[in-house]
Amino acid sequence: MEKIQNQPSFSVSDFIAVFNQTLEYAYPNVVIEGEVASFKVGHGKYVFFDIKDAGGSIGCFMTVWQMRQPIQDGMKVILTAIPKLTQWGKFSLTVKSLRPSGEGAIKKSFEILKAKLDNEGLFAIERKRLLPRIPQHVGVISSTAAAGYGDFIKILGDRWGGIKIDVANVQVQGESAPDQIIRAIEYFNQQELLPEVIIIIRGGGSADDLSTFNDELLVRAIAGSRVPTLVGVGHEADESLADLAADVRASTPSNAAQILVPDRQDVIRMIHSQVGSLFSRVLQLIDQQRHLVSDSLRGAIEVIAKTIDEQFRRINSIRDILSQLDPNVILGRGYAMLRGPMKVGTIIEIETSKQIMKAEVKNVVNK
Repeated sequence: MEKIQNQPSFSVSDFIAVFNQTLEYAYPNVVIEGEVASFKVGHGKYVFFDIKDAGGSIGCFMTVWQMRQPIQDGMKVILTAIPKLTQWGKFSLTVKSLRPSGEGAIKKSFEILKAKLDNEGLFAIERKRLLPRIPQHVGVISSTAAAGYGDFIKILGDRWGGIKIDVANVQVQGESAPDQIIRAIEYFNQQELLPEVIIIIRGGGSADDLSTFNDELLVRAIAGSRVPTLVGVGHEADESLADLAADVRASTPSNAAQILVPDRQDVIRMIHSQVGSLFSRVLQLIDQQRHLVSDSLRGAIEVIAKTIDEQFRRINSIRDILSQLDPNVILGRGYAMLRGPMKVGTIIEIETSKQIMKAEVKNVVNK
């Protein structure tokens, strides 16, 4: 091939390789914001679309599993990509990651993914677990520099205290945030001594800031955690897919602390009230038993008294009978007792109430 003096000369493939090396050196990664057009999926594996604005359009390529939040034509997105010239001479962007941009696109992506995961049962009430009444060991995933984390720790200490807290310090917004949070969930789930609860917290922010918690892989990691999860992200009005997948949702990081443990002062007051009520009940039961015992004893004494009276009447009746049989009583009525053989010529003794006499038997006649 004829070379023009002072002009570089390449074969086609060499030019493409050199051009891509130059791009890689000058722009190893680019971040571009634009509108999605001509979106399609090939063979269930590859994603093709254009990103455009009023002045131009660039073709984009990525794999399905890289797409963590759903997109469709007309949505505005921010993507990170590697620019390159293909072997067919077409300039394109190999997308490494992307996320919806702007409230409209974020909301649309949210609704698409919500419907998909809801159909899979990830948000079903029956799969949600209860949190322990007062956990002794918890894992917290948050940015330790964030105000939401500080509020959570302060309120947790004020309300209860004495809890073992393991903290995974992660980014809670930005491109790398979802993967960092996923790794923290996996870390806590792999511990020999599992925490009783995993708490994921982040304070308020824009819809774009909070879109981290609509990442599909993160939502699936929360739903698949062996350890029960409590998620408190944003303000009360904010809703994320991470909230819906968690076992328990808190409206804010502060509310997460309130849900996690009771207020010890409330517990103390409740215990005092219960002890006072229990003491009164015990006294009432003792008084009832005393009355029952007293009534029982009174009834028993009455029964015994009646029995004794009856026995006395029987004894008196027998005494009356025995007194009537007393020989002295009989003699007092004018009778006499005779002692001795009743034969003619014998001497017998005759006893009355006042005298004892001897007499000879003159005659005996059978009656």
